[in-house]
Amino acid sequence: MVKAPAQNPNNDKAFTRFPLATTQQLSDFLASIERRAYKQALFASRDEEAALDIVQDSMMKLADRYGDRPEAELPLLFQRILQNCIRDHFRRTKIRNLWNTVLTAFGAKEDEEPDPLENVGDDRPGYWAKTPEDQLEQQQTLKIIEAEIAKLPARQREAFLMRYWEDMNVAETAAAMGCSEGSVKTHCSRATHALAAALEKRGITP
Repeated sequence: MVKAPAQNPNNDKAFTRFPLATTQQLSDFLASIERRAYKQALFASRDEEAALDIVQDSMMKLADRYGDRPEAELPLLFQRILQNCIRDHFRRTKIRNLWNTVLTAFGAKEDEEPDPLENVGDDRPGYWAKTPEDQLEQQQTLKIIEAEIAKLPARQREAFLMRYWEDMNVAETAAAMGCSEGSVKTHCSRATHALAAALEKRGITP
């Protein structure tokens, strides 16, 4: 039986590696990409401060995790990191909107649907965590919210998640659920008040 010739592990063509990026090359790359990355993040987030944070975070992650990779790989690696940071930004924004929706229900009238965007960016400590202690407390509260959402009647849960998690407007939600816009508002109002009451029962107040 004739054996196939073993592959040569020293085949230069098959195992060619690009030289690793130097510190100066990494610095030059980040300087060259900064303006374009900022515009990309700004178009996505529509927020100047958020765009700056996204770019800075992306640059730090590239330097920390992939600073020793070949210079030729840096553009693709950076784009992947940048897109992940943009997605993380939107994920955090959705959670913040959900948080604000529930908290505003404390002060809303029974027949009103709280506006999840009303208090976005509110600097009060209870609305968005500023310190590690606040973050831990908020994470625990969000777990409670998730558990209470699961307990909602199906139609209330469906309307609530479409409106405040999927960012669908009232008309879009009504069309998806096959009901009137008034019904959507009623479902959302009842859901937010139920969640607010559950938090209040656990001693969590705005």
